[in-house]
Amino acid sequence: MKTDLIVAEIGSTTTVVNAFRGLGEHIEFAGQGQFRTTVAEGDVNIGLKGAVDDLSRKLGEEITWDHFLASSSAAGGLRMTVHGLVHDMTVKAAKEAALGAGANIKLITSGRLRRTDLKKIEDIKPNIILIAGGVDYGERDTAIYNAELIRGMDLKVPVIYAGNIENREEIELIFEGTDTELYVVENVYPRIDELNVEPTRKVIQEVFERNITHAAGMEEIRKMVDGNIIPTPGAVMESSIILREELGDLITADIGGATTDIHSVCEDSDEIRNLMMDPEPLSKRTVEGDLGMYVSRMHTAALLTDRELKSAGFEDRENFMEAVEYLNPIPEDDEERRIVSVLARKALSVALKRHCGELIQYFGPSGRKTAARGKDLTAVKSFIGTGGVLTRIPDKRDIIKKALASGNETELMPDKNTDIFIDEDYIMASAGVISLKFPEEAKILLKKSMRIKD
Repeated sequence: MKTDLIVAEIGSTTTVVNAFRGLGEHIEFAGQGQFRTTVAEGDVNIGLKGAVDDLSRKLGEEITWDHFLASSSAAGGLRMTVHGLVHDMTVKAAKEAALGAGANIKLITSGRLRRTDLKKIEDIKPNIILIAGGVDYGERDTAIYNAELIRGMDLKVPVIYAGNIENREEIELIFEGTDTELYVVENVYPRIDELNVEPTRKVIQEVFERNITHAAGMEEIRKMVDGNIIPTPGAVMESSIILREELGDLITADIGGATTDIHSVCEDSDEIRNLMMDPEPLSKRTVEGDLGMYVSRMHTAALLTDRELKSAGFEDRENFMEAVEYLNPIPEDDEERRIVSVLARKALSVALKRHCGELIQYFGPSGRKTAARGKDLTAVKSFIGTGGVLTRIPDKRDIIKKALASGNETELMPDKNTDIFIDEDYIMASAGVISLKFPEEAKILLKKSMRIKD
């Protein structure tokens, strides 16, 4: 069968291939194949071939294509280290940019780098290093000091500088004549209480695409594609930004094999805006590495209370934990799907609470005051479920409803009656990749998958 476009999503546990027919306003989802990701076997192409073969079987004939695109979070995804000046200011801004791009941040430092920090950077072997620090025309020395130390490590790792505008020429001179690829972008924290994360987010994705050699076999896939390879979480964020035009302020939840990611694209409510202590980005992603359905399943299971287990029909914790230990990457029967459902309910509730902000009490000169800190989700209008669990488990809507109802009066959670949309075709990551080459087609596919009518 001839298809116009296929998109591979190479995840930590599963590789998914989506096929699409008909570019333009008549584009449609043609089918999906999946296979286990084969990083451990030394070549992700084995899993990719398995997913393509699975797709061919489902469509009834071998497929061919005109365009091949891909996203990846295999082998730990995009490993980054982030180095700023003050943790609550430039470091936070740099972190938000990195996470929004789909990075897996392995180290965050504030102030001058120490020898122990340099040792950690060596051990992490990051794909990209991000240096920030100082508002424009403010403090200069820390970023310069850190840049010189990183240059001296000779890691041959791309470096992004997103700090004080006055340091640009100095940073360029530091890395001049080295093998380091340097990218100088706008300051992520140009003025007090102002975040500017979008320019850095875009560059991180571009750098990732140019240097995608972190999983065995990815270099061969890079030769196959005729578009950008971006981190899968970054692709989901791209789709979330597109869907905000249709659905208003929103949250997207993606429960995966290794992590649970929450993406929010929303403004503060009028009530909370005046209480905010620190700025938050319009688009925010949090990644919970201890909340997953396979790689981190044992930790997720350990968070469940006895009451939660009993309400789900599991009377014996020891038997439940043993069943979780032998869980397959892709559930193979009703019992495994029931276990995954319980794990997903816990993962989503905990991840949503970690993502949202909160109201705090403090004492000022005139007595007790109320302030807000973190991401305000109270104005969210729509909640989107994507990923293998929230698109395939039968009780996915119930899982989301219970997570929305789990907040307390101090948490800046969405209303429990928020509209729920499901990525029925499981194509959000694919659509995000497609949007970089075919933006209108991506929007059409997303609306179809969410069952949004014009």
